[in-house]
Amino acid sequence: MNRRQFLKSSATGLALSTIPNYALDFSSAKKRVGLIGSGWYGKCDLLRLIQVSPVDVVSLCDVDSQMLNEAADLVASRQASGKRPRLYGDYREMLKEKDLDIVLVDTPDHWHALPMIEAVKSGADVYVQKPTGVDVIESQAMLNAARKYGRVVQVGTQRRSTPHLIEARELIQEGKLGKIGHVELCCYYHMRNRNNPPNATPPSHFDYDMWTGPAPMLPYNSLVHPRKWRAYMEYGNGIMGDMCVHMFDMARWMMNLGWPTNISSTGGIFIDKKSRANTPDSQTATFDYGDFQAVWTHRSWGDAPDPEYPWAAIFYGEKGTLKTSVHKYDFIPRDKKAKSIHRDVTFELEQYPEDKTEKALEKHVAPAIRGHMKDFLNCIETRSRPVADIEEGHISSASCILANLSMQLERSLKWDPITHRVVGDDEANALLARPYRSPWIHPDPNNV
Repeated sequence: MNRRQFLKSSATGLALSTIPNYALDFSSAKKRVGLIGSGWYGKCDLLRLIQVSPVDVVSLCDVDSQMLNEAADLVASRQASGKRPRLYGDYREMLKEKDLDIVLVDTPDHWHALPMIEAVKSGADVYVQKPTGVDVIESQAMLNAARKYGRVVQVGTQRRSTPHLIEARELIQEGKLGKIGHVELCCYYHMRNRNNPPNATPPSHFDYDMWTGPAPMLPYNSLVHPRKWRAYMEYGNGIMGDMCVHMFDMARWMMNLGWPTNISSTGGIFIDKKSRANTPDSQTATFDYGDFQAVWTHRSWGDAPDPEYPWAAIFYGEKGTLKTSVHKYDFIPRDKKAKSIHRDVTFELEQYPEDKTEKALEKHVAPAIRGHMKDFLNCIETRSRPVADIEEGHISSASCILANLSMQLERSLKWDPITHRVVGDDEANALLARPYRSPWIHPDPNNV
């Protein structure tokens, strides 16, 4: 039974992640796995994969040797073989072995494209974190590479595998909301870094030149590594590329949407002006679908309008409103005689007791990652496209990147998905690919 058949057979759209041992039905041949980027989310993703399938983690890669060794010890303690993986400081050396079935790419955003493309060239199927690329052309090249080499690529937009959100999607698909005329997407977390640390010498265990890679070489300071690099637009796309991509992707999935026709955005640094961070602390973006709009707002200061839904997607329909987040959903029908529906996030702490003590694990997200990994594994076996296929990740990621370009250029952008160009705007099209620092070469979608 494939994923689509299973969901159709379930009255509530129950997530695959709730089925014990589902992944154990896959091929008896153990998949050989490598991880590129052994930091916070690299370990979160890899350890969830170990939980749902008897994989053999044989390779780890990171430019921080201290972090790499800690990850190797942790993996050895968690995988059935007890073996410590091979360690690499350069992903090219790891992929040169061509002995991996699955590669996880959990690097900072500016390092998603090149390793993913090399991984599919090496014959591996890939799980890559969002956003797919740091610029639109990178993302397009990643999609083309996946298709050219016939590899399964799952993007880490795991809202599509979140049990309670799968159920919420069914409400939309069944017409419970009627016609949806507006979608609000938002994030009001105070997540933009406000610190201003001094520049310093990189620690000896951290290869800063390799970490910087194709991005501009900035002076090193503690905002760069670990985990704080999102303070800089040089390495990512701010809160748009971090948080909006999740909610926008979820809205597209729930409503079966493709590319927006027009994208516009305004914002800037309005409050946190003293920080080294150069990402916007306030931004609004409109993704226009003609007969309705999805509107994103983030503010890394002040209060959320709805404290129950500070990071959310809210769907407004003629028959009711659906509020959704990683923690829960609420359906409020307009018919006062109809019953409202509330569901909380599914925790699986008893089924997976390691979750209780794992350092820095978002316990409410772990079931979604497991479901995402199960879908990925199933599609590897069937050679089909996963729920967060690279094309879906490309649409969501590139749309958010285009919103940032709209803010930068101070005008709306009309996108043509056939030509992959902004209509009638040479200046915008010149910004679809960021300059690469030598000797790194920007991937070409037509020659991957």
